[in-house]
Amino acid sequence: MTDITIYHNPACGTSRNTLAFIRNSGIEPTIILYLETPPSREKLKALISAMGISVRSLLRKNVEPFEQLGLAEERLNDEQLLEAMLNYPILINRPIVVSPLGTRLCRPSETVLDILPDAQQGAFIKEDGEKVIDQHGNRIV
Repeated sequence: MTDITIYHNPACGTSRNTLAFIRNSGIEPTIILYLETPPSREKLKALISAMGISVRSLLRKNVEPFEQLGLAEERLNDEQLLEAMLNYPILINRPIVVSPLGTRLCRPSETVLDILPDAQQGAFIKEDGEKVIDQHGNRIV
């Protein structure tokens, strides 16, 4: 069985679509509801490093604490941004997926297809009606 973990927010359509892609490949991942169980500082830093992105790239900008905390200010360093994300997990962009093939921030949700070790098992239509995978499990371009 393939070990895949998703840092998931069930209220987010992108996160729900990403989880559905994983399940459409025949895998039931470990689901971490990161708003309820946020990653530790060390884990968050490790995820950011594994994704090869900057701390600021993982920061959600369209949520209330972002403006309140003045997080758009470039003078804030990585440690200050990490602290904000740890104190307000809603600031962590999602979904993050960890698989044997890599770790990705899966925005858009199709990004997860690049790190799934198993092929899609059937058709897949995103919540917004976009057809992404055909009935044979092939990606629609």
